[in-house]
Amino acid sequence: MKKLLLLCIAIVCMQTAFSQEESAFESGEWFKFKMSYSNWFKAGNATLTVKDAKLADKDVYHVVGKGWTTGMIKWFFKVKDRYESYFDKQTIRPYKFIRNIDEGGHTKNLEIDFDQVKNKAHINDKKRNTLKVIDTKPNIQDMVSTFYYLRNNLDINALKKGDEVKVDMFFDEENYGFKLKYLGEEIINTDFGDIESLKFRPYVMAGRVFKEEESLTLWVSKDKNKVPLRIKADLAVGSLRADLEAFKGLRHPFRIVVNN
Repeated sequence: MKKLLLLCIAIVCMQTAFSQEESAFESGEWFKFKMSYSNWFKAGNATLTVKDAKLADKDVYHVVGKGWTTGMIKWFFKVKDRYESYFDKQTIRPYKFIRNIDEGGHTKNLEIDFDQVKNKAHINDKKRNTLKVIDTKPNIQDMVSTFYYLRNNLDINALKKGDEVKVDMFFDEENYGFKLKYLGEEIINTDFGDIESLKFRPYVMAGRVFKEEESLTLWVSKDKNKVPLRIKADLAVGSLRADLEAFKGLRHPFRIVVNN
């Protein structure tokens, strides 16, 4: 019995070490994106930053995403968005999510605390000064943690073209069945050179922003980092494209295709 227990402990430790070794990201990772509207003029910038943090005595990752308009476009449609997620370093389950946005006068200021044991979302709507508690699905993700969860849990070796991945995500005040379709591999030209990428179709909610559910296309690097390289979106009016412009703090080597 003692040997069996020691063996089980050793296996768990090996699995934990492997999980940490193969994690797609770590503290210090930073991305910067340049955004263009209708493929012909610069619309803004966005950044994603990963840091270590403490939340109620828990060791967590704190990810901050910012987006803002620049140049001419901000004079008739100003955007200033801030998203924050605090999630568990091992499970990538979020404990806290913040969404503070101003998109052409459309504003939200939400602070959501997740109880992953009781499956509850405690929503503090700071704009309306209201508090609400909503039941969530088990192992719920938020808008930011979903991306990092998928980076760590997608088995790219098992993916086949047309496969769909589903994640339970909490969006504002409701449970949302987020779905991602794999479209295959593609070598794309970037500011850093030609990069082997995996192409996906995240399904979004059609309406005020997106033209239809299949309006979004995402390319991530085909390496252990799964770096977001490019995002294209067909909007209700025009289109938006975001390209990776700068990065630092990657956990693994960044692969560039060498052309002979």
